[in-house]
Amino acid sequence: MKKYITLFAITLCFSAMQAQEVSDAYRYAQDNLTGTARFRAMSGAFGALGGDLSALNVNPAGSVVFANNQISVTASNLNTKNKSNYFGKQTSEANNSLDLNQAGAVFVFENNRENNDWRKFSIAVNYENANNFDNSLFSSGTNNNSIDNYFLSNANGLKLSIVDGTDYDYSELTFQEQQAYLGYTAYIIDPVDPLNPNNTAYVSLVAPGGNYHQTNTTEATGYNGKVTFNAATQYKEILMLGINLNTHFIDYKRSSRFTETNNNNTSAVNDYVNRIAFNNDLYTYGSGFSLQLGAILKPIKELRLGLAYQSPTWYKLNDELTQSLTAVSGNTTGNLPEDVADPNVTVIYPAYKLQTPSKITGSFAYVFGKRGLLSFDYSLRNYGNLEFSPKKDEYFQSLNNDIASSTKGTSSEYRIGGEYKINKFSLRGGYHFEESPYKNGTTIGDLTGYSGGVGYNFGNKKLDLAYSTSKRDSNQQFFSQGLTDAARINTAKNNLTLTLAFEL
Repeated sequence: MKKYITLFAITLCFSAMQAQEVSDAYRYAQDNLTGTARFRAMSGAFGALGGDLSALNVNPAGSVVFANNQISVTASNLNTKNKSNYFGKQTSEANNSLDLNQAGAVFVFENNRENNDWRKFSIAVNYENANNFDNSLFSSGTNNNSIDNYFLSNANGLKLSIVDGTDYDYSELTFQEQQAYLGYTAYIIDPVDPLNPNNTAYVSLVAPGGNYHQTNTTEATGYNGKVTFNAATQYKEILMLGINLNTHFIDYKRSSRFTETNNNNTSAVNDYVNRIAFNNDLYTYGSGFSLQLGAILKPIKELRLGLAYQSPTWYKLNDELTQSLTAVSGNTTGNLPEDVADPNVTVIYPAYKLQTPSKITGSFAYVFGKRGLLSFDYSLRNYGNLEFSPKKDEYFQSLNNDIASSTKGTSSEYRIGGEYKINKFSLRGGYHFEESPYKNGTTIGDLTGYSGGVGYNFGNKKLDLAYSTSKRDSNQQFFSQGLTDAARINTAKNNLTLTLAFEL
């Protein structure tokens, strides 16, 4: 019997089941190349250099390198272009965003006591948009698998009395049960034995035959902000030590729309689904904490060696999810009215914790007097730290096992940067490589990036401009189960950054 059901409107409800995925953990574990124009122009190779507010994010000892108090403000324009290949069809989508991504100040105090070997002390506070989530993605192609597999995967094994809402309200269902409920309500799946409330097997009502034309559109906005409180000190002329206490803020919104159409139904007797639209709106927000320790050694005037440790970031996050599903069935005589599953419910999941990887960075820099410098940073990121909690939760246990089996124990990253001064001008360039965190190297591939820039010193003011670009390939699954076919995504990011710094 054909159904047309729209659920009663509910503003908010609470669910006892989580809906996180491995990709969510990686999203918040990323440290993109952000910060001041000088930092970006040299691809962030500042671990042994310091003297830049964004360099504190690599090595906290770098604040004591400043000769004078300084305030800097940075604005940047980020252009992200995604090229998608889904079953041989090429599509592309671009996003452009402008934001104030850095603002900070450092204060340096000289110790003039002759008998004290601790020569300088510095404190600093700096804000950075550690990751800009603004992004647009569009994929389109013809698949032999239908989205009905996603709803069947969630429904099979569940009693019909749960799936049809007889015993439970939508707000009482787990995430898996909600997906099954939507598929049943929109007439995409049906029970094998519709008269048995204990039925646990389901069949698809989508027209068979393959050739399902599918599209997926995703619009994301938000940021991962970071406020750093720094202190550093210098011993004689050879050693600098520093510490950062970091507060993190996440605000992420993603709206996705998946559509599927087919022309498979040639029967005038049976009604089959030939058009589907599935909408998902996710909002994630929360805060976190991390700390960093660092040291810079100057064995000779020209040479600097750096070593820094970055702890995991301990986040406490919240998710809110809104979903709706529409399906149209028909036969050769025409289409029937839409079947709509729109609970009009924002599901608020229980708060959870995420621990991101720790990182250790070794650095080398050589300074050619006042003419220029070369710098190199090498980092190892420990993905053994990446995990969700509470660990006793069965869902998170499974998710952490997936993370452990799919990601490497450690992944490497290196950055190379250089600067050459001509009177009051500074010319800069850099290269950045980040190894894939995944064992297969394809879920998320290696990242390569290049950068360049110029600066001008007005005396007590400095103006810096930088351009950076990076590319990375990845596979994007639209759903975590059932329909797991992935689009191959090539992402290119181009960033233009301008920094104004004042010495006090």
